[in-house]
Amino acid sequence: MGTIYYGGSATPIHIEDRALAHLKVIIATKLRRGESFTLSWRHPDDQPRGRSTIWLQESIPLRFVFDDPEPTMLSPEWMEELANSANSSGGIMLVAEHFDNAPNSPLADAAESR
Repeated sequence: MGTIYYGGSATPIHIEDRALAHLKVIIATKLRRGESFTLSWRHPDDQPRGRSTIWLQESIPLRFVFDDPEPTMLSPEWMEELANSANSSGGIMLVAEHFDNAPNSPLADAAESR
């Protein structure tokens, strides 16, 4: 489980490492261009129901921490979906990856063995 430390908030944001790796690339690209946007996610099952949204802007401190020391393989399809979301008026809504196209998923492994 990865973590985003955002601004001066004492509450870290926990996100699965694979999702965080994809988000990091999209967020870094947008902020490097000076583009501000929102990031929204549903609360995990161990928290009260709901969702949260933060405003991402280049002057707000942001740090990504990954539990896995090795970088994850990124899915071009998921990256494109997140980038399109980031460029919309609603900002990024973190959604589950479409695992039928994800590397190392049971469906992807089955497709490769054909």
